[in-house]
Order: sequence, then structure tokens, then C-alpha cells
Amino acid sequence: MAPSVGSGSSKRQEGNEPPKSAERVELPPELSKALKYLAKAQASALKKSTWVGDQFAEKAREMHYGEADESPIHGQATKEEAKDLVAEGISLSPLLFPVTAPEELN
Repeated sequence: MAPSVGSGSSKRQEGNEPPKSAERVELPPELSKALKYLAKAQASALKKSTWVGDQFAEKAREMHYGEADESPIHGQATKEEAKDLVAEGISLSPLLFPVTAPEELN
């Protein structure tokens, strides 16, 4: 089967315009205040937590099964790893705001 190749015309047909970039929308003050509060709360919690990166599921299991001392950790887990942890009775919570790995910070 031959690949699909355009007609050679660089003109866009009407109705095939590229999507416009999202316009910046101002949040209601209450929502903005709540998001700032949550961001500060997460930052505060992370100061007391250890980054374990993609070893999150392994470290959480070690603590749950008594193979390691319990302590606050944060890291990365796939959706499947998170589901498996919950199925094993291991408590976890997704972070509300993205976290950059320490080694990726400037």
C-alpha cells in the first residue's frame, strides 16, 4: 500500500485551520487562593519526605511488609504499580502538583 501523500498544494482548505493556542483565563479569587494553599501544603509535606524516584513501589512495599523503617517518601509509579499497591493494602496518594526529580533541578 502506498503512503498517503498530499496534493502538493500548501494552501490550507477552509475549515482546516490549526487550533488556536489556549487563551489565558483568570481564575476566580477563591480558587486561586485554594490552589496556592494546596501548593504550599504539598511543598511543606515534601520537605519532610524522601524522593525515591521510580523505586516508589518497591520502597513502599518494603515499608509495608516491615523490611524497612517507615518514613514519608515520594516518587514515581505507573498506574499499574499504584493499582497493585492499593490492592495490597498499601496507602498512597497522588500529588496534586507535578514534582521535578532533584537531579533534574538546576
